[in-house]
This record gives sequence, structure tokens and C-alpha cells, in this order.
Amino acid sequence: MTPSRPRPPAPLAAAVAVLLALAAAFLLGSARSPAADRNGAQELGDPDYGVCRGTDPRCYHDWGNADPAAGYRVLLYTRTAGPRHGNLGPALAAGLNPPLVAANVVQNGVVALGRDNGFAVDWTEDVTRLASPANLFRYQAVIFFSTSRDTLDDAAQTSLRQYLRGGGGFVGVHNAFGTEYNWSWYEGLLGGANYYDHGPEQNGVVRTADRRDSSTAALPRRWEFRDEWYNLVPFPSRVRVLATVDESTLAEGVTGGSGHPGHGANHPVAWCQYYDGGRAWLTTLGHDGGLFAEDSTVPGAALFRSMLLGGITSAMGREPFCR
Repeated sequence: MTPSRPRPPAPLAAAVAVLLALAAAFLLGSARSPAADRNGAQELGDPDYGVCRGTDPRCYHDWGNADPAAGYRVLLYTRTAGPRHGNLGPALAAGLNPPLVAANVVQNGVVALGRDNGFAVDWTEDVTRLASPANLFRYQAVIFFSTSRDTLDDAAQTSLRQYLRGGGGFVGVHNAFGTEYNWSWYEGLLGGANYYDHGPEQNGVVRTADRRDSSTAALPRRWEFRDEWYNLVPFPSRVRVLATVDESTLAEGVTGGSGHPGHGANHPVAWCQYYDGGRAWLTTLGHDGGLFAEDSTVPGAALFRSMLLGGITSAMGREPFCR
């Protein structure tokens, strides 16, 4: 007969059970860190991209880089390694702030936006200018405007990621969504979204979904605009949607050239999020070359510039971000 193992006294057994329960709760809490955001409880960690992202400001790292006491400054990056939008004009020479011509509409437009609103803009298409976090930490925000395909090398990818992790700001405009397709971290930076295709360039109505944000507070609830209306795969997630397009107003339809049927009643065109320590403000709008002309005939051009300005100033921390 096998002797029975002596049982611990009842008080000791109860204490052991409590300790085991506490240990299990601690381990579970370490693995899963729920945080309440404005929309309810959500996990700060992201199983798809392995970073802290979403609308909870605890995902932001305030490391004090790019002290605004020296003035606000952003870096505009427009390098293309694939299709090039006409509003970018001819490719730029190497270096920082190379000469611009009138056809460099985006670059001239963003520079003017900064000059008129109290922040400096440097511009480049030289990937080596992004190859060091020390270079990027001179800026409160980095803007990718209609970049395309594999526009970053390994050094620049690492640098951009370190910059965001140190509390940097990122603004992605239009074909920034057609960039770095094979880099999962960058897809997450865009809100868990990528460009898939678009329907015809046409007029449509933008609905301002959230007017609390710095970028949308001055916008009407509905406003006419002209764009290509990007269709996305994947669909943005864990973001604060700021504006959508009313697909029913697109007379030529939204079906893309590669067969995407559109997004129906919920077709976002601008949103924001905290991502891996930094701030990211995104919009798929920005195709038309007339957007930056003061006398633009593009419907909604001035409203687009207002939204973009708010996106830039909030991403760089001068205005409240993604509130």
C-alpha cells in the first residue's frame, strides 16, 4: 500500500491557493495589458504589428527630442521608386533643400504652408538624409507625400523606426499608402492599411467624422472634394477616423481597376493614431495638382489644406493630437 502524502494544514493550503492565484493574475496581466480608451477597453499591444498602437496616449514616448524652443521644423520626403504623381514635378537633385521649379507643386505648396503658419520645412528625395535617427530628431514631424514603392533602404527604415520610437511625428499623404508594401511595420504605421487601387478621379463629398480633432475642427460636416478615392487592403484598424467619403456621391463609382468593390458606408480618407512611441496622422487624399493654388478650381482645395495643416501641426505636437 502506498502511503498517502500528508496534506498541508487548512490555513497553509488556503494561503498557497491565494499565492498561486495572485501569481497567475500577475502573469496574465503582464501578457495582456488592457487600457481603456475613449471607445472602451482595448489592448495596447498589437498582435499583427507587435507594437503599442491605437488612440491611447500611453503608446506615446515623450523623449523631448527636437525641442520646439528652437522652432518647429518638419522634413518633407517625396522620393519615388515607382510611379510618380504629376504634382511632385521632376525628381529632385541629391541633398537637402535642392532647387525647386514651378512644377514641384507639392514641395512648393508644403513649404508655403509652413512659411505662412510658423514652421520651417526642409525637403529632400535623398534617402541618405533619412539614414540616421540623429538627422530625423531635428524635426518634430516627417512627411511622406506621394512617395512610392521601396523608397527607403535598410538604414533609412531603421532610422525611421527609431525616430518614431523616440516620440517622432509622421504624416502620410496620398501615395504614402503605395510605399514600402513589403514592410509590415510601415503598414502598421499607416494604420494597418495599404493602397490597393482606386476608381476614376472624380468629385465626391467628404464627411467630417470627428470635429474634435485639431485637423478637422474647422471643417464643415460635409464638403465637396476631387480625388482618386483610394481603396485599401487591409482596412484601417485601431485608429480614430477623422473623415470619410460618401460613396453614394461618386457618380462614376468607386470600383477600382484591380476589382476592389469599394468600402461601402464606411470609407475612411483621414485618420490618426499613436504608433510604436510616435504620432501618425494619415490621409489618402492629395492627388490633384491644383490643391495648393490659392485660386484653385479644385473643389475643397482650401479645406484640404486646412486639414493637412492641422494634421502636420498636431503630429509635430504644436496642437493637441488625435483627441
